[in-house]
Amino acid sequence: MIPESRLQAELKRTLNETRFAGLGERHQGKVRESYLQKDRRLIVTTDRVSAFDCIIGTIPFKGQVLNQLAGFWFETTKSLVPNHVLDIPDPNVMVVRECEQLPLEFIVRGYITGVTKTSAWYNYERGVRDFCGNPLPEGLKKDQKLARPILTPTTKHEKHDRPISREKAIAEGLIDAKTFDAAADMCFRLFDAGVKQAAGRGLLLVDTKYEIGRWNGQLVVSDEIHTPDSSRYWFSDTYERLFKAGQDQRKVDKEYVREWLVSQGFRGDGTPPALPDPVRVEAARRYIQAYETITGLEFKVTDEPVESRILAALRQKGYFSA
Repeated sequence: MIPESRLQAELKRTLNETRFAGLGERHQGKVRESYLQKDRRLIVTTDRVSAFDCIIGTIPFKGQVLNQLAGFWFETTKSLVPNHVLDIPDPNVMVVRECEQLPLEFIVRGYITGVTKTSAWYNYERGVRDFCGNPLPEGLKKDQKLARPILTPTTKHEKHDRPISREKAIAEGLIDAKTFDAAADMCFRLFDAGVKQAAGRGLLLVDTKYEIGRWNGQLVVSDEIHTPDSSRYWFSDTYERLFKAGQDQRKVDKEYVREWLVSQGFRGDGTPPALPDPVRVEAARRYIQAYETITGLEFKVTDEPVESRILAALRQKGYFSA
């Protein structure tokens, strides 16, 4: 683990954004910025953190954790499901095939939990018993394991993500049945692989989000996979005890930030509160812990400013001449 003193020092050096002239057409998302070059895209993962569809601030080393962990999972699962990765020239950068993205996010859930308005527990607690086409029995408790994993898609390209069933997504013309079912199959296979990998590292992969694109007529998994931003992870050794006691699970993911925001009365409406430095440092510690626990690898950092390091790596590999 990175010493807390280094995390404190890094609070003033986080990567908030990049504006690299000559790298390609720039696009900015909530966390990632990308530069389009013909049939490929260079994705820079910043240290920004978003929650409830709002950018909240930055977390030290978060971009490196997300990019390297996504790279780990893409490599681990490439024989199971094709992905869009071409190169990882820097700890914060991934070069990918330019894909046509499906207009849905595919969330697979193995447990009922969550504090966002699109989460299973938030809806269940408010009386929903058919969640995105999945019938849920009475009597479930927060953090309970479901009888089997369920798929709960949400819309994209709207101000706030909207839970939607397979049938409604098809009826609204967002996707056709064949494509939906093929994407769903990919997601369940990826989730099963993730659950098994996490179990071997003492973790429960609780739920996760997948984004699926189409490249050269083939569906491929894209964006990120099984990261602390897109997934919930709990420690397996204390799950049963905490669940039976009705206590919060030990976790290493972005849920810590979401729960802090909820404790401040924020769920996406209005102006989000600023993250205090202690919360930013603790979030960084959890992100790094997630990387090291999941991969079994040491998280290594350099003293060079992140933006300078990225520029040097991209120049060395000739990406500015594309």
